[in-house]
Amino acid sequence: MQNLQSNYSPLGTLSPSVTLSLAARAKELKKQGLDVYSMSVGEPDFDTPQAIKDAAIKTLNEGKVGYIASSGLPELKDEIVKKMATHGIKTTPNNVVVTTGAKLALFETITALCGKGDEVIVLAPYWLSYPEMIKASGAKMVVVNTKAENDFAPTKEDLQKAITSNTKLIIVNSPSNPTGAVYSKETLQMIADLAVGHNFMVLSDEIYEKLIYDNSVKHISIGSLNEKIAELTITINGFSKAYAMTGWRLGYLVAPTWLAKRISALQSHATSNATTFVQYAAIVALQGKADTELDNMVKTFARRRELLCKLLKEVPQISFIEPKGAFYVMCNISKTGKKAADFAQELLEQKLLTVIPCESFGAPEYVRLSYACSEEHIKEAIKRLKEFCSGL
Repeated sequence: MQNLQSNYSPLGTLSPSVTLSLAARAKELKKQGLDVYSMSVGEPDFDTPQAIKDAAIKTLNEGKVGYIASSGLPELKDEIVKKMATHGIKTTPNNVVVTTGAKLALFETITALCGKGDEVIVLAPYWLSYPEMIKASGAKMVVVNTKAENDFAPTKEDLQKAITSNTKLIIVNSPSNPTGAVYSKETLQMIADLAVGHNFMVLSDEIYEKLIYDNSVKHISIGSLNEKIAELTITINGFSKAYAMTGWRLGYLVAPTWLAKRISALQSHATSNATTFVQYAAIVALQGKADTELDNMVKTFARRRELLCKLLKEVPQISFIEPKGAFYVMCNISKTGKKAADFAQELLEQKLLTVIPCESFGAPEYVRLSYACSEEHIKEAIKRLKEFCSGL
């Protein structure tokens, strides 16, 4: 008799997100009445700006709730084209696909582009969903490790070693989850030159592009560097981080026309269009009508980063590199002698503090702390972390 539990597709072998499972455990402990502090989930602790909410409500009241083109609302695609121009990327609405979250944009891009026999280069530490998406496509992930002393930027030598005739794609995430690294123009140019020279594509995940805190550091889209790399680049972004719209689920990608058509066709059979009234609300965000709230959020994150890094310097047995962007700090816990998963589990059980172990991020000696929480929350959390590490 046939075993119905056998896996016939890579899609049936994916692992659940560790960040979400730890968050669920923390919620379980809270339900027991325990005073749990979390520095784990990558979600801004801000409400969506009022102008965006008002636009969604207005759209609902006007009855604009039907199907639209699966690739996105034309008015929103026009605004995305304008936004990309501010980054130095010339594109058209035909190159844009609006998706149900930036995560789906990533998934659809990798699935539409890659398959069995293809290789995808990923820079470690990496966001934990990249490997699962690559696995789902049937392609092979090739990991290039980066080092803290190099601000987690890849070297040309290491990348060249990873490139083969099967290399189809490299994933670039700047600002980075989980490291907070922001790649320099020199690093991005090096990656671009290799991509053009070896004829493989670049997926640029720019979801944290608004969240940069050093005045000397600027976000650069790799697709803007020259016309040749523009033809090989898929730029992905969304609204969840910059505009505190995590639950709204809206993202987008800009790709060469031939690939955008593939992805649009895939989406037409998978989800149809992203939620209609959310797309109307997103137009308001791109038109700058929520920029005041965005600026205030960035300033708040900058203060929190400064506070967190100051407090972490007093915690024994850990080390870290101050992040330039996003809202995470990677802490090296190798001096504790513990595996990251054990460290995180014991910290939760003993001090009721949740952090993310980074084995699934390709960084087994690290845990990730999110500073998407209040300054008082940060102070208490690091107090508990310091007590835990002092007792090891």
